[in-house]
Amino acid sequence: MLRIAAAMALSLFAGSIAYADMTVRVGVLTDLTGPYASLSGEGSITAAKLAAEEFEASNLGVKVDVIFGDHQNKADIGSAIVRKWYDQGDVDAVVDITNSAVAFAVNQITRERNKVFLASGPASPDLYGKACAPTTVLWTYDTYAMSQGTGRALAKSGGSKWFFITADYAFGHALERDTTRVVESEGGKVVGQVRAPLNTADFSPFLVQAQSSGANVLGLANAGLDMINTVKQASEFGIARSGMKLAGLLVMITDVRSLGLNAAQGLVVTEPFYWDLNPATRGWSQKFAERARGKMPSSAQAGAYSATLHYLKAVTALGSKADGAEVVRKMKAMPTSDPAFGDGMIRKDGRKLHEMFVFEVKTPGESRSEWDLYKLVATIEPEQAFKPMGDCIALQ
Repeated sequence: MLRIAAAMALSLFAGSIAYADMTVRVGVLTDLTGPYASLSGEGSITAAKLAAEEFEASNLGVKVDVIFGDHQNKADIGSAIVRKWYDQGDVDAVVDITNSAVAFAVNQITRERNKVFLASGPASPDLYGKACAPTTVLWTYDTYAMSQGTGRALAKSGGSKWFFITADYAFGHALERDTTRVVESEGGKVVGQVRAPLNTADFSPFLVQAQSSGANVLGLANAGLDMINTVKQASEFGIARSGMKLAGLLVMITDVRSLGLNAAQGLVVTEPFYWDLNPATRGWSQKFAERARGKMPSSAQAGAYSATLHYLKAVTALGSKADGAEVVRKMKAMPTSDPAFGDGMIRKDGRKLHEMFVFEVKTPGESRSEWDLYKLVATIEPEQAFKPMGDCIALQ
């Protein structure tokens, strides 16, 4: 009896007492084998485990289990894993999912089961728009925010004619759409676009079309390995030498590291997180790197950590994990704070708010070390970075 009372006393948080001996299970649904494995994958699992360990250390009586699965970038496979987790595995929350098609499927299942979806990986703003749910939080970035950074920066600096190479599914379509809106608002226009299937190996036919289009900006509305292959092949085609700028609309530090500075230098990218941004990000990133064989975290991986940590804080403050919608309401009521993203908040529609940053990739001569890859160009405040709140079923 004394042991239970002591555990409960030590678990005080925000005026609430967590139930003693509570076990919370978080499922990391990620890409372990496909084009997004480097920017999420094992790193997202590591990040979620870091959040769990950090939380357990200061909340006696709460145990956190982290399990994982590979959605293989297929909505049916991702759905099957999550249904099994919810129905048989006692999973309380799902995190990551760097694929919007999989994310939309999981979003619906999670709502039906009244669990929690910590959408730290997908980029579609529809997750806090027409597809929003009272059990989902879109955490890290989205296509609207990326277009406000990279798209607007290049449009303002003379990028008046754009050609898009677009991943042919929900994420790519949304990224092209949102960037087109920004380009046109700055007086530019889109002179052409092609849709490329996920996991395309040969982008040369698309690059030939881009070169003959008269565009002065090549917008890459893709991500991960597809984006990397596009940039590498664009370099071979001499796209930059022809005067056309490359706009990486969803680029992460893991992509730049894979490309190398010779190929990636000068790319303008928009991210919510960079390991070398401030002392707090450096300190947390070093902890991550110690677990990740020296690799620094991507924004998606930092998002998995940040979202998992705030979710666990809300469960403990509420004293229960049972009602997913109630847990998300508690998450929205509490300010967010962690070393990766600093201070922020979650809007009523489920959009997590924080600053976004526009970076330019350094030249080889500017870089001082293996992961010294970005220089800061601009900071975008949350109110300008993210889509304004509209009609959302989560508000009802």
